[in-house]
Amino acid sequence: MKVTVLVGGVGGARFLLGVQHLLGLGQFGSGDESPHELTAVVNIGDDAWMFGVRICPDLDTCMYTLGGGIDPERGWGHRDETWHAKEELAAYGVQPDWFGLGDRDLATHLVRTQMLRAGYPLSAVTEALCARWQPGATLLPVSDDRAETHVVITDPADGEKKAIHFQEWWVRYRAQVPTDSFAFIGADKATAAPGVTEAIEGADIVLIAPSNPVVSIGPILGVGGVRAALRTTPAPVIGYSPIVAGKPLRGMADTCLSLIGVDTTSEAVAAHYGARSSTGILDGWLIHEGDHATVPGVDVRAVPLLMTEPAVTAEMVRAGMELAGVRP
Repeated sequence: MKVTVLVGGVGGARFLLGVQHLLGLGQFGSGDESPHELTAVVNIGDDAWMFGVRICPDLDTCMYTLGGGIDPERGWGHRDETWHAKEELAAYGVQPDWFGLGDRDLATHLVRTQMLRAGYPLSAVTEALCARWQPGATLLPVSDDRAETHVVITDPADGEKKAIHFQEWWVRYRAQVPTDSFAFIGADKATAAPGVTEAIEGADIVLIAPSNPVVSIGPILGVGGVRAALRTTPAPVIGYSPIVAGKPLRGMADTCLSLIGVDTTSEAVAAHYGARSSTGILDGWLIHEGDHATVPGVDVRAVPLLMTEPAVTAEMVRAGMELAGVRP
């Protein structure tokens, strides 16, 4: 079976673990070569230049999580991290002082930056980094082009409107600053990276992880070629709600949804994605038990959606496959 998943963030990485658990891939494999293939199309909207290095938070979170190197408490960054470089940068007064750059994580960013400056595209760089981590899946940045998420805010210091990078809005301000809108810089010119549309069109099933619909999945859908591939693939496209009992599973999806005029409900998010039978991308939609969603043209099923451990998440994945009439 060929499974392609659109992912972003910590929740998306943990969802991938569930797919691997079900298919016997990665750290859940038996050591024998598996007949299954897992490809993750990963958000790059969070990517940023900081301290002279290129940081790709979602790609790294997926890579570390699947490769067994993620910090289990934070859900991002390296396990057993130290922070000496961050402390020295602070001692020099280097900005930004609100971003935590760990020593082990810095090594990844340095390798990536050297390769990018040598002319390698991000997709090739990601493949090279994954050779060290052996994630048991193909991780594809959605694009090799710049497609960053920025946020238009009212500066709390002077009351002026300005655009800041998503990382500053998310990490520094925790989305708790007067906010007007999102700006997806470069997305209108970005095209899908090599292998992305092929992974969608050649899959047996496409899954949309319960990642933030606006700033994780949204930037993926905004890259040229991705939405068209989802609309035309012969594979069923099954999405998972990031909303449980009116609240996001992680992060600040409610704040992001309100900025684009979408209610924080499973039904509203499904309607935002839309049905493939009209002009959207969904064939099926998984919601948490007790929630409700009715979207014309979309098959809906209620199952437990709390990703407490990979085995539990695997049952979520299985339910999505059953809804699509697909068996691993």
